[in-house]
Order: sequence, then C-alpha cells, then structure tokens
Amino acid sequence: MTLKETPSQTAGPYVHIGCTPNVTGITSVYRADPGATMKTGPVKGREITVTGAVHDGMGQVLRDAMVEIWQADGDGLFRSAQETRGDADPNFTGWGRSAGDMDTGEFRFETVMPGAVPTADGRMQAPHITFWIVARGINTGLQTRMYFPDEAAANDADPLLARIEHRARVATLIARRDGAEAYRFDIYLQGPDETVFLDI
Repeated sequence: MTLKETPSQTAGPYVHIGCTPNVTGITSVYRADPGATMKTGPVKGREITVTGAVHDGMGQVLRDAMVEIWQADGDGLFRSAQETRGDADPNFTGWGRSAGDMDTGEFRFETVMPGAVPTADGRMQAPHITFWIVARGINTGLQTRMYFPDEAAANDADPLLARIEHRARVATLIARRDGAEAYRFDIYLQGPDETVFLDI
C-alpha cells in the first residue's frame, strides 16, 4: 500500500503563539519561552552576541520570522546524547530560539563562540552556528550556517564552504563584526544577496 504525502503548509501567523507565546503577550504558558536563554550559569569560552534579521526577495525585513540556532560549546562539544568526544559545558544549552522583535524583525542570541568540530570523517569544520528559519510563506524550514569573519584560515579549510561552487556566494554565510563581542548575520531569502541554504 502506498500512502500519499501529507500536504505542507506555511508556518502561518500562529507560529509565535505556539513556539514563543511570551513574545505575543501570552505569559501563562512558560515563565520564559523555550530557547530564550542559552546560558544557564557561568559558561566556558568567549561570550558573544549574534543579531540579524530575515529579509525577503525585495530586501524588506520579515517581522514574523522565527529563528532557531544549534551550535557547539566553546570547546567544540555538543549538548547531545550523541556526543562521544567529551562532556559539553553543563551551563550552555547549545540551542536557542528567537521570534525576532515584532517591530524591527531583529533576532538576538546571547551565546558563546563555538569551537571547531570534526566531520564524520575527521576533517575539522570552522567554528559555525547552524540556523533554522521559518515564517509565513516558507513551506519547509530553511537551514543555513553562520561562519565568523575572524576565522579566515579555518573558513578556507572548511569542508562545507569548499563545496560551494559559486565562490562569491560564500560571503553570504560569513557574519560581520558588530562590536567587540558581537556579530551580525542577515539572512536573505531571495535576490542578489540570497543566503546559501543547506539541504540537510
């Protein structure tokens, strides 16, 4: 028997009510929205801030996007049952969620500079943060990565970045410095500055 695929739907205007209710003014579900805090105590490594916004094909900021990030801790270890290389920082969740500011659309994460992590075959990846983006009009959540401008040598050797055929597009995955311990990463869904998205 062959089953038909269930039709997909966009995230719709209700994604924030279900995932980040405090942002919408519904404060009776969670004390704090899941993913709002990534640091639960003193963390190892360099503390940084990551901000940005999701832009449509016309360059306009989407004010209803929701962004999640997943990353290694400062030592390059993941807070995961599948992590076999050591114990990740117990005060760092490695996962964050931001609905974005309802007026400006800007997302913000208080996190740590991730350490380098190996691929399955042992090659080292440059420090990076994985992003997942949903919003109205997006049928399937989009995935991408943010790399750091001050890790040029590691970026040049990164296996994923090396696979991008059109080298000019690598720049769409590199954040820019936005202060001493801050980075900005703007995501473009379409257009001349379209971010490279990953099929994973």
